Amino acid sequence: MNQFKKYNLIAGWATFAFAAVVYLMTIEPTASLWDCSEFIATSYKLEVGHPPGAPLFMMISRLFAIFAPSPAHVAMMINSMSALASAATILFLFWSITHLARRSYHKSEEELTLPQITAIMGAGLVGSIAYTFTDTFWFSAVEGEVYALSSMFTALVFWAILKWENVADEPHANRWLILIAYLTGLAIGVHLLNLLIIPAIVFIYYFRKYPQITKWGIVKALAVSGAILIAALYIIIPGTIELGAFVDRIFVNGFGLPVNSGITFYAFALLAILGWGIWLTHKKGKVLANTIILCVTVILIGYGSYASVIIRSSVNPPMNSNGPTNPYGLLGLLNRDQYGARPLVKGNYYSSPAIAVTEKDTYYLSDDGKEYKKGSTVSGYEYAPGFEFFFPRMYSSKESDIAAYNNWVNDGKEIKGRKVPFRDEMVTVPTFAENLKFFFAYQLNFMYWRYFLWNFVGRQSDIQSTGEITDGNWLSGIKAIDQLFVGPQDNIPSEQAANKGRNTYYFLPFLLGIIGLVYQLNRDGKNFTVVMTMFIMTGIAIVVYLNSPPAEPRERDYVYAGSFYAFAIWIGFGVLSVFQATKRWFKKENVATAVIATAICATVPVILGAKNWDDHDRSGRYTARDFGLNYLTGLLPNAIIMNFGDNDTFPLWYAQEVEGYRKDVRVMNMSYLGGEWYIDQMKLKSNDSEPVPFTLPRNKYTYNNEFLIVNDLLKKPVPIKEAIDFVKSEDPRTKMSIGGKNADFLPAKQLIVPVNKENVLKSGIVKPEDADLIEDSIVVTIKKSTIDRGEMMLLDLLSNFDWKRPLYFTTPSGIDELGLRDYLQLDGFSYRLVPIKTVPQSSWESGRIDSEFLYDQLMNKYQYANIKDPKVYADYFVQTNFGAVQSRNLFARLAKQLVAEGDTTKAIEVLDRAIEEMPFNQIRHSYVQTIPLIEAYYMAGADEKGTAVLEDYAKILEEYIDYYFRFKGKQAGLVQTQLRTNISLLYELYTLAQKYNQTEEAGKIEKYFVDKGLMDA
Repeated sequence: MNQFKKYNLIAGWATFAFAAVVYLMTIEPTASLWDCSEFIATSYKLEVGHPPGAPLFMMISRLFAIFAPSPAHVAMMINSMSALASAATILFLFWSITHLARRSYHKSEEELTLPQITAIMGAGLVGSIAYTFTDTFWFSAVEGEVYALSSMFTALVFWAILKWENVADEPHANRWLILIAYLTGLAIGVHLLNLLIIPAIVFIYYFRKYPQITKWGIVKALAVSGAILIAALYIIIPGTIELGAFVDRIFVNGFGLPVNSGITFYAFALLAILGWGIWLTHKKGKVLANTIILCVTVILIGYGSYASVIIRSSVNPPMNSNGPTNPYGLLGLLNRDQYGARPLVKGNYYSSPAIAVTEKDTYYLSDDGKEYKKGSTVSGYEYAPGFEFFFPRMYSSKESDIAAYNNWVNDGKEIKGRKVPFRDEMVTVPTFAENLKFFFAYQLNFMYWRYFLWNFVGRQSDIQSTGEITDGNWLSGIKAIDQLFVGPQDNIPSEQAANKGRNTYYFLPFLLGIIGLVYQLNRDGKNFTVVMTMFIMTGIAIVVYLNSPPAEPRERDYVYAGSFYAFAIWIGFGVLSVFQATKRWFKKENVATAVIATAICATVPVILGAKNWDDHDRSGRYTARDFGLNYLTGLLPNAIIMNFGDNDTFPLWYAQEVEGYRKDVRVMNMSYLGGEWYIDQMKLKSNDSEPVPFTLPRNKYTYNNEFLIVNDLLKKPVPIKEAIDFVKSEDPRTKMSIGGKNADFLPAKQLIVPVNKENVLKSGIVKPEDADLIEDSIVVTIKKSTIDRGEMMLLDLLSNFDWKRPLYFTTPSGIDELGLRDYLQLDGFSYRLVPIKTVPQSSWESGRIDSEFLYDQLMNKYQYANIKDPKVYADYFVQTNFGAVQSRNLFARLAKQLVAEGDTTKAIEVLDRAIEEMPFNQIRHSYVQTIPLIEAYYMAGADEKGTAVLEDYAKILEEYIDYYFRFKGKQAGLVQTQLRTNISLLYELYTLAQKYNQTEEAGKIEKYFVDKGLMDA
């Protein structure tokens, strides 16, 4: 083994060990928020997760979960898998940098001098360890999500093509290409991002096999890479399943054979045909054809991990997204049908008038499961001629999105656009220039370059931004530059300064990467093209493909990790450039100059690690787990809890499926309830939970009644059971004509739900001592003209549950349109449906309170994610989720109820506990999280404690107001919303102090307002 190989192996594995230690030290010890809880739950029992599925990820995660000493440690083991996969990514990055660095010397491994080897090792170490500590990659490395494993496959495939490059002229070199194909097929079972490395692979192949580089050759290479990508995305992935589904339908409908018999035959036949092709081309010496067929074969074998989806779905596991028990179900999962499609090359603008809906044909199994039936579902809209445009970026017709388009394109004013005639009117559509302005300003700059600069320049805060200059932007730490983009940097509010996500790198990683980019461009143009292709395909190309709407539920930087990986290669090359400079400076080339260059450049990974550690260390954080347990704690036996988002659903699934907690409760996600597959699942027994008592037959919700018109024919309340029976009926008189088709409709806006008092008391929905408060019926008042399929099924449930099973909601806002907010009881994180009318005093005070029950929940049973420990990182989404459940407001509402009952001592105890468990230095002040708390202290007679909280909040608000007043010119206009909000909140504190006779505090705030010219003296 030559020197280069020896040092390359040792240093490579050293970087792996280093990265593994870092990630294992900072992993979250349990499930994380967002999709992680779902992935861990589905992996543990090999269930079916959300589209497009990730079967290989789940199988590998399951392997790690087997070694967990108890169910409570399963999440930690799966998070460890992500940590080790990420460390492997760093290993392959190191070896990729050292390979490319050696190529830049145009020497073989044996010809390299020891100083050159030292510099190359330094380049690998600096580039790979810098990437270890980057914001985006580190975030994914410490949680149980697909992106860490996907990054590993991308890094492994890129490294493998470099290994092929070393031996391309040797016999059997093509085995590396076949390995790459197999890894690509496997990676499809994790995430499709791996496919974007294909153009870089093609360029490496072209440059290695064709020494004479021509412009036409580069065009051909691009065309070939594009063809491979298209073949993978539109032929191999969906096409093979689509053909298999067709064959299965012939076998089932034509031959009367069981479901999946056709696709089983098809799979074996396909492999047999490919095997015959491999044998024939080998026999005839057709090397290229043999290699291509082998590559296609192993891609399909790797892609075969999706067979596990049908196998597992067929046993009806509790989590069975899309119900892919057959190839048509699998096709729907792969195509992400439930998410809809975005226009890419040609499509509508937000103002394009729709003239019809478009429908997509599909097939589904009959009720007896013995034949496929044809159905159709709405897939989009048909637009008037002349209203579909090239490269449409502003396509969403949601009012909030249109307002956001105006903000990004025309500073909040309505987009000027151009007039296009439609029938008897003129419709304003954006000009192509305005369309491109949105693309460059939002999609490219805000949704890509901002993330890029987060990783290599610095980050303003961890607070998600929608375009404000006060949060979520890049920040360098160089005041003269930063104030040009995000305003004054002196005397910023203490809350902003203390944000652990505020990390500044002074442009050092960025500059070293640019230096390395220029170095590689000058020294090795071919491989520069390879790395640049990878950078673009995993960055800008994704921006174009995603066509992001102007509002996302979370930051999307994790999608672009591959692009940041490519830039880390250039950071490594920066060491070689600095090595060249040190040689010139010291006028000698020796190991010492290489070490000096490495040491200088090592400041980059050091500053990244030092700045990023506190906001990437998730050890000790239990938010998702504790929230999942809290949602389920205290629910009555055999309850049904209705959820409305990811973070009030996935942690509950984790608690049930992994930790085995409260498996008698049925978790029902209302956003999924529009899917016929989900309704079918709700009608089955799941774990210890009985079926949801729906009564509508499958033909009423299976590819039917996506929306139900509410036609108030009777103009009076009707029994809800009669209304549902009306929808069930096939009598022509119960239909209305819509678009030439007979359609079901709901005949009344007010529906009477009778109350079975015996069942209410027997099931524990209402305590016996409150029996006299029970009403004879409750009236559901539908406030809109149409309801969706999920709401239709909820009405069906209300018509039939007969108060035998308790119903809960995670938020009252989810049932506003059905007028049920007046019949809730606040039980903590959830709201119980009760037949006792309690009109909310405000949107923050829905539901009656049983103080004894709620006290036990909040004080004895709930866990608060260890958030009181100042070492635990309470990032933006932790803050958001504590806010979503109104965590401190729960205590305030309980305290107010206790005050009303005359128990002020207990009320103060409750309020003190709220601050103890969720201190303000961890869970920040906000209107709903602080003002009710202050008011409750005053109501309980604890004026000093209330005033202490008020003073703390007022101080922070005044800091923000002072800060925003220092913005000048155009920037001052950009913070007017924040300025007005903070002034309004401070005025709320002023009126609160006045209301409770806190004259001294009111006087201080009044003086502040007068001094600022916000109030007359």
